[in-house]
Amino acid sequence: MRIIARNRLVAFWERHPGTERSLRHWFEVAEAANWNTPLDIMADFSKVKVLNGERVRFEVAGGDYRMVVAFDWRRRIAFIKFLGSHAEYDRIDALTVSLF
Repeated sequence: MRIIARNRLVAFWERHPGTERSLRHWFEVAEAANWNTPLDIMADFSKVKVLNGERVRFEVAGGDYRMVVAFDWRRRIAFIKFLGSHAEYDRIDALTVSLF
């Protein structure tokens, strides 16, 4: 998958060092992945929550943080739409958020 907004991941883990390992792992797996559906993602990340056919929520750093990613399956692109604390996630609409 091609990941859009990798620089946002780096900026986030620089502000929140406890997330770096988790976000680096996600990036490495996602970049090498051949995902075609949300079910494919679940094979690599068992704690994901499928929000709809396009958006998936990932737990980061043991669930202290959340990341919403929108996928364009045909073009094999992953767009990072939100990355923040669990409390910040609770205040957004994960189906429409686009912070980056």
